[in-house]
Amino acid sequence: MATSRKALREALRADYLAKVIDLFTNAGEEVLRTGSQEIAMPCVDAEGNDDFIVITVKVPTGERGTDGAAYDGYSVAEDYAMKVAQKAEKAKEAAAKKAAKVAKDAAERAARAKAKAEHATKAGA
Repeated sequence: MATSRKALREALRADYLAKVIDLFTNAGEEVLRTGSQEIAMPCVDAEGNDDFIVITVKVPTGERGTDGAAYDGYSVAEDYAMKVAQKAEKAKEAAAKKAAKVAKDAAERAARAKAKAEHATKAGA
């Protein structure tokens, strides 16, 4: 009898999770098994605060719905790269817009200060 697709995926996930656990254990990390597909590792950040890193290993089966398209990691990675690039572009545009506003506000303040100084000079004369 053939092995079910679900059982094959579970075995694949278990194999890769074991590899990840071995990798971090051999690197001297304390690895805690927190679920059938999840591990957690205690860690300390740059300021000495205690935290945990959680890693989940899964074998995606694809999208649910009428088409039943299989998961394609290449297209997901490409979509993510495009989103990151768009976000960076928006941040760059926002920074440029803010810099222009700061420069405009500084120029207005300088103009008001100059006008105030000229008015004070004329009033004192």
